[in-house]
Amino acid sequence: MIYLDNAATSFPKPECVPNAVTEFITNIGGSAGRSGHRLAAKAARVVFDTREALSELLGVSDSRRILYTANATEALNLALTGYLKPFDHVITTSFEHNSVTRPLFYLQEVSNVSITIVQSDEKGWIDPEAFSAAVTPRTRLVVINHASNVTGAVSPIEDIRQAIGDIPLLVDGAQTAGAIPINIEEMGIDIFAFAGHKSLMGPQGIGGLYIRKGISITPLVHGGTGSGSESSEQPEVLPDYYESGTLNGPGIAGLGAGVRYILGVGVEEIRRQEMELFNCLYNGLRQIDELQIYGVRNVENQMPTISCNIEGLSSSDLAHKLDREFGIMTRSALHCSPLAHKSIGTFPQGTVRFSMSFLNTIEQMSRAVEAMNECARASRQ
Repeated sequence: MIYLDNAATSFPKPECVPNAVTEFITNIGGSAGRSGHRLAAKAARVVFDTREALSELLGVSDSRRILYTANATEALNLALTGYLKPFDHVITTSFEHNSVTRPLFYLQEVSNVSITIVQSDEKGWIDPEAFSAAVTPRTRLVVINHASNVTGAVSPIEDIRQAIGDIPLLVDGAQTAGAIPINIEEMGIDIFAFAGHKSLMGPQGIGGLYIRKGISITPLVHGGTGSGSESSEQPEVLPDYYESGTLNGPGIAGLGAGVRYILGVGVEEIRRQEMELFNCLYNGLRQIDELQIYGVRNVENQMPTISCNIEGLSSSDLAHKLDREFGIMTRSALHCSPLAHKSIGTFPQGTVRFSMSFLNTIEQMSRAVEAMNECARASRQ
C-alpha cells in the first residue's frame, strides 16, 4: 500500500498521535473548563498546551487568539460569515476551495456581498498586482489560499499583503500549516484558518482559526462556554467567545501531539524531505509522453502535490486502476475546487492528484512512476 492522498488527510500518523488520543480517552476523559476536579483540570491542560504549541509553530504571540474548530471549513465559515456585512466587497481568487467559494456565494445571495474573483493564469499563478487593481472603497476583505489543493502552487502572501495595503487578509492555510515555515504575525496575516488532520498530523475533526487583535468577528455558535454562566450573553473573553460547547478533547490531544512532533523534526526539515519526494516523482512523471502535469510553475513555490492526467483515461478510471492494480491511493476528479480546474483547463473531468508526506519514501515515488508508466502503456492499446 502506498498512500499518496495527504492533501486530503495525512496518513500514516506519527505513533505519538494515536497514543495521545487513546491516553485522553482512557485516562483523562474530562471536559475542559466545565468542572474543577482533577480530570477536568488535566483536560484543560491538554487544551492549553496544544494552543501554546500551535502558537509556537505558527508565529503567534498570544495563544488565546487561536480558536478550535471542527476543521478548516468551519473556521473559514466562521471568518467569512462572522466578519462580512451586507453590501461589503470581498476579493478572492479562481483557485479557492469550495469552503471559501460556497460561503461567499451564499453571502452574495443573502447579504448582497459583492465578490471579485482574481483570475490565475493556466499554471495557477496569481499576480499580486491584480489584487490592488481590484480594490474598491467597499473592499473589506481579501481571501486567498496559502497553497492550492489542486496543483500545490504556493501563493505569494507577503507580496499580496503589500499590494492590498491595510485591507484585512484571510488566508486558508489548510494545505500549508505544518508543511512550510509560517509566521502569521510577520507575514501580516489578519485571519488564518488551518486543518488539524493534514500536515499538522492530527486526527480528523479538529482545526482552528487565528484572529488578529482588532478584527471583530461574530461567533458562528452561541452557547455554554464554562465561563460567565450567570449571563445570557456570550462571554467576550477569548477564546471562550468562539468556543461554545464541549471541546473535542481527544482531537485536541492528538493535534497537540502532532504539532509537537513537527516542532521536534523541524518544519524546514519536513519541507526539505517533502520537496525531495516531489522532485523524484515530478521528474519521473515528466518523462511519460502520454501524461500531462498541470500547474507546476516554479518548483520552489510548490507543495508536494502533483495533478496530472493520462491521455485516453478519465481521472476516475486512472485513480481506480492505481488503487486496485498497484495499491497506490490518490484522489481524482475536481477536489472540491471547480474554479481551479476551470482555470487550468481540466473542468469537468478533473485530474489525478498525488500528494506526499515526509513519511513517504523515495522508493514509493519510484513505484508510483512505474505504475503510471504501466497505465500509460495500457492506454495506448
